[in-house]
Amino acid sequence: MYRRWPIVTKNLRLNERIRVLEVRLIDQNNNQVGIVRTLEALNMAREADMDLVEVAPNSEPPVCRLMDYGKWKYDQKKKEHKAKVKQHNIVQKEVRLRPKTDEHDRLVKVKKAREFLEKGSKVQFTMMFRGREMVHLDLALNKMNKIAEELQEVGKIEVPPKRLGRRLNMVLAPEHQHK
Repeated sequence: MYRRWPIVTKNLRLNERIRVLEVRLIDQNNNQVGIVRTLEALNMAREADMDLVEVAPNSEPPVCRLMDYGKWKYDQKKKEHKAKVKQHNIVQKEVRLRPKTDEHDRLVKVKKAREFLEKGSKVQFTMMFRGREMVHLDLALNKMNKIAEELQEVGKIEVPPKRLGRRLNMVLAPEHQHK
């Protein structure tokens, strides 16, 4: 046998689902009407072509409001969508280097990182070591510090150079967030 379940909406009870004898009523103009019997409030809602919505079920007596529930729900959906559109997701880009990366290649990578920072993305520099290159960790740190100095007008160091296994990582964040 098919059984229809009532529509449950984020703890709001509508119209006939309100199961108390008396409610504190607020009309469609946000004016407080006072404590009214539930049947009378339902009749007022029908006359005004509105819904009776329980907005504060835990108070004594529960607070109900006369409103156009469909329009309210539509407006809430629009607000959520607007908030979602205005969100700004920060992207993190990665630039990989090696201790033996040539000067010109390093400058090209720094130029690309500058573009990323100007567009508002974070940039992670990763220096990867192979074999005996780990012996020259101080040279790699100097290269990382030089990169940070070259990019200091567009970005600031968020995570200073840290060694993680056979890698040296540094994260730069944009100096000014774009809106």
